[in-house]
Amino acid sequence: MPEMSFPAEPLDNSYAARKVRDFPKSPGVYLMKDNAGRVIYIGKAKNLRSRAGSYFLKAAAEDSRTAKLVLEIRDIDYLLAESEVDALLMEARLIKDILPKFNRDLRDGKSFPYLEIHTHEEFPRVEITRTPSDRGTKLFGPFTNPRGLRGALQVLQKIFKFRTCSLDIAADDPRWRWFRPCLLASIRQCSAPCNLRISKADYRKSIQRLQQFMEGKKKSLLDEMRGEMVTASKELRFEEAARLRDEIHLLETLDQRGKLDKNVQPEVFPIDPRKGLVGLQKVLHLTTAPRTIEGIDIAHTSGTETVASCVQFLDGLPFKPGYRRLRIRSVVGVDDFASIHEAVSRRYQRIAEGRCDDETMPDILLIDGGKGQLHAALSALEGLSSRPATVISLAKREEEIYVSSHGEPLRLSRHNYALRLLQYVRDEAHRFAQHYHHLLRKKSALGEEWGE
Repeated sequence: MPEMSFPAEPLDNSYAARKVRDFPKSPGVYLMKDNAGRVIYIGKAKNLRSRAGSYFLKAAAEDSRTAKLVLEIRDIDYLLAESEVDALLMEARLIKDILPKFNRDLRDGKSFPYLEIHTHEEFPRVEITRTPSDRGTKLFGPFTNPRGLRGALQVLQKIFKFRTCSLDIAADDPRWRWFRPCLLASIRQCSAPCNLRISKADYRKSIQRLQQFMEGKKKSLLDEMRGEMVTASKELRFEEAARLRDEIHLLETLDQRGKLDKNVQPEVFPIDPRKGLVGLQKVLHLTTAPRTIEGIDIAHTSGTETVASCVQFLDGLPFKPGYRRLRIRSVVGVDDFASIHEAVSRRYQRIAEGRCDDETMPDILLIDGGKGQLHAALSALEGLSSRPATVISLAKREEEIYVSSHGEPLRLSRHNYALRLLQYVRDEAHRFAQHYHHLLRKKSALGEEWGE
């Protein structure tokens, strides 16, 4: 009987490099293996062929971050995912189960983020943390891509409408019925347990569904929700049936939610958001710490293509879905005061008149400029049925804070958390205004109303 022969094992990664050329251009997870067939690295991709193929380019072999990995790759496989969100969660589960050699850093929770559900709370909150609690929570992760995780959290919040705030909400305390929810409730991204708009039982059901999804039980979750929708319809609970229908549709179309890093807050912040908000409460003599801040700035070139930006911060962090911009219509030439007047008037008149169903007045409106810009904004707000609770301006040169109720500007230490938060809002408004202005200079035919 002739002796059987087997193909020799590849001495380099050429076999894997050829194999990856047949990968689909779909979301999924790729698994890299060594010459013993052991998985040594797991990664997720929006486009499997493109992302996995990048490891076999010359640049990857020369990059100190990937050089050692590239030398050990002998084979590669993939698992398809329905969406980029599904791929992100699948990657985290596989890394936790397999613990590949080149993903070893992910075992340290201090270095990579987790998604944490505080299950011991009456209305469990969901947050991203690098220092998870030892007990009383449900953890998912660690995750390799912080920005991707934040994007996934925002997508999932639109479906399951969980809270991400740090409020200590008690279901048996009727005073919460008078609490004003944040803008996430207005845009239907949170069920507002802080205003007791949802029962503890219904809220926990949403959290349980989120956990099912995070555990990879999407198919059984959808089957369960479809059954509940049919039952609700038969029992004439049409509002509940419609809500379930919408949630099912969002889950089924996760692949159409867009890029995970779009409209996501930055991972590293130049300030401590909570300390900044507490500091603002103190220096502005507010009864409670503010939750929403909007910043407005003007940009132009010698009075041409004048534009205004409005950025929105929630709990001290940028909330990019709330960013707005417009072209100034009524001002000819260089007139920052008139431009501020028009921008503030158009922005808040729409809200005051109820023409923006999903938007509410901010706790603080910050104008970029000094006393003149502040007076222009206050003048624009006169006569409105409602207005931002506090209106201030921040002058660049000396970083002085002008407040309508103060004769002299506030001068804070450059290291003050409140000042640093206001600088962050002001600088973000300036960046956003300049970006829009440059776009208009390149392409003059853009829309003139607030919005993208």
